[in-house]
Amino acid sequence: MKIIKSGAALKNSSKRQNPFEIPVNQDLVKVLVDFIKHETGRFGIKRIVIGLSGGIDSTVAAYLAVRALGSKNVLGILMPYKTSSADSISDALLVVKALKIKSMLINLTGAVDALAKNDPDILKNKVRFGNIMARMRMICLYDQSNEFKGLVLGTGNKTEILLGYTTLYGDSASALNPLGDLYKTQVWQLAELLKCPGQIIKKKPSADLWSGQTDEGELGFTYREADELLYYMIDQRYTDAGLAEMGFKPAFIKTVKDKIRFNQFKRVPPIIAKVSNRTINVDFRYNRDWGS
Repeated sequence: MKIIKSGAALKNSSKRQNPFEIPVNQDLVKVLVDFIKHETGRFGIKRIVIGLSGGIDSTVAAYLAVRALGSKNVLGILMPYKTSSADSISDALLVVKALKIKSMLINLTGAVDALAKNDPDILKNKVRFGNIMARMRMICLYDQSNEFKGLVLGTGNKTEILLGYTTLYGDSASALNPLGDLYKTQVWQLAELLKCPGQIIKKKPSADLWSGQTDEGELGFTYREADELLYYMIDQRYTDAGLAEMGFKPAFIKTVKDKIRFNQFKRVPPIIAKVSNRTINVDFRYNRDWGS
């Protein structure tokens, strides 16, 4: 654990402007593109299905997928609800046009409303409603992955995964994820490098789960603020005392740590009670390379 010395907050002020060790450059792009190419190849599948929200994460993931597999092998699915922002659809279509990929629009209104009718309280709880929306989207993606014979590409970034700002078996579900070890700030930088549409890069992050919803509004802080703290907390393993001396407020440190701790269950496979000699995901982990 790292404990920085007195005065280090001032000393490290310039470093904190761009603290990430992994530079966002063409070498990183190659690593991520090769990751998609190699991991899909291990399954013997050469196609990708991705949910396009018109947001920065799905846009960057789609750009990487096309570089890896070609536009004809990528299917983008748009899944609006009746309250979805018009910008979400238009920006997603902008990505489809720019990348020349196949696309499909599946309106979720009927399916989501049908479920809500069975329990009217769902509509009174934004978290429940948002989770249903996210899981309904994943139902559509996996159904189309079967039809298209492609793997579902994840779009969640490291910030969201650490903070638990994701729906279990919703947007957290995927076959592979090229962005899961990149903080949101790095995804923005990657979008600039890949020359993604400027209006998508500039828009406020939103899962578009209900009208007016924004990620940072729900979290109570910005992604850039969270990324800076998370980098030193997780990657560099600074103690609370060290983080405070760098200038991070103790209340903010506690809020972020609590979110990480509380949402650990979302980051692990289902826990199986061990009663035999070799238990799945405990003593026995099947290597996906076996038999390839």
